[in-house]
Amino acid sequence: MNSSWITTPITADLLRGALDLQRTARGVLPHRLPARARAQNTDGQLTMVEAQPAGVRLALRTRATAVELDTLPTRQIYAGLPARPVGVYDLIIDGHLTGQASVTGGDTVTIDMTTGGAEHRSGPPGTIRFTGRPDRVKDLEIWLPHNETTELVALRTDAPVAPTPDQRRRVWLHHGSSISQGSNATSPTATWPARAASLGGVDLVNLGLGGSALLDPFTARTMRDTPADLISVKIGINLVNTDVMRLRAFVPAVHGFLDTIRDGHPSTPLLVVSPIYCPIHEAPRARARSTSSPSAPDRCGSGPRATRRNGRAGSSRSVSSAPSWRGSPPSGRPTTRTCTTSTASTSTASPTSPNCRCPISSTRTPPPTAASPNASPSRRSPHPVPSQSKGGR
Repeated sequence: MNSSWITTPITADLLRGALDLQRTARGVLPHRLPARARAQNTDGQLTMVEAQPAGVRLALRTRATAVELDTLPTRQIYAGLPARPVGVYDLIIDGHLTGQASVTGGDTVTIDMTTGGAEHRSGPPGTIRFTGRPDRVKDLEIWLPHNETTELVALRTDAPVAPTPDQRRRVWLHHGSSISQGSNATSPTATWPARAASLGGVDLVNLGLGGSALLDPFTARTMRDTPADLISVKIGINLVNTDVMRLRAFVPAVHGFLDTIRDGHPSTPLLVVSPIYCPIHEAPRARARSTSSPSAPDRCGSGPRATRRNGRAGSSRSVSSAPSWRGSPPSGRPTTRTCTTSTASTSTASPTSPNCRCPISSTRTPPPTAASPNASPSRRSPHPVPSQSKGGR
């Protein structure tokens, strides 16, 4: 080891994008859900993905020309399937990608999808090393792999480091499924939230949780309590591919989730993205075959559909439409439906067949009042989405 290395303890003030830092026998483990939320979770899938540090990065100001980071990854192996790519670490200097590396070693968990069994094997830590960097004061970030649990063991540099000073950038808090976590991205800064945050000049807190965007109340409370200037929520695909709700439970669950967020962010701009179209999961037989395993990420649709929830307290937007289906209506459903499209000033209704496709026209809510200058106009989705009037979103 280079005798000039300086070892710096890895503490929470050196990290961005993590909401908790757990001390382990070998180092520290960043978490994207706080301990109180993890204590209410009983699902192994969520336990795994929230500890995969999507959007989490070391953020340092330093003159160092060389950096070493010892880490202990935990990788999932699925019996009978090709090995998944190893995690990638991205080095960002003053906002530009300047290096990438991966580590060898680490722990492995071999999962048998036919039996549900798992075998854990321990391995040694690995080291990534970046050298030949500019000899000047710079802001340096190491983005951790978005798809494998990563314990941080040791940080060494050839010059002192300090936390990156607060640049007073807006904070974007996003929650979604594996699409948001970055299921098929090649590196942590190649996920779409990381790219969008870079283009928008905002600091990202990514609560994309593969297979686990299921309107969990503890996730809503986490978002309620996390400081943010912009919030977005991608609701849908995991609710479809896990088949955990029907319309009666879904609509109030969405409103409860959003109301909880609003309790802590009464006027913060809040964007809600509806379910994408996913034929392989939407037929009953396809749902029966589906799995929320990270080996089967969300692979549906050409893009999400978005509606902007108004940040003004007391505002309301009412859109109600009958869910549509092809062929015979599901058992117990009526053979005719009434499709209603409401705006602030008009409401039309007409009886339709079970194959109704309700027309939805673009509307806007009244402009923000002077009492809430940050409120955003509401935009209607081009597709029918069950909803109800709700104030304060």
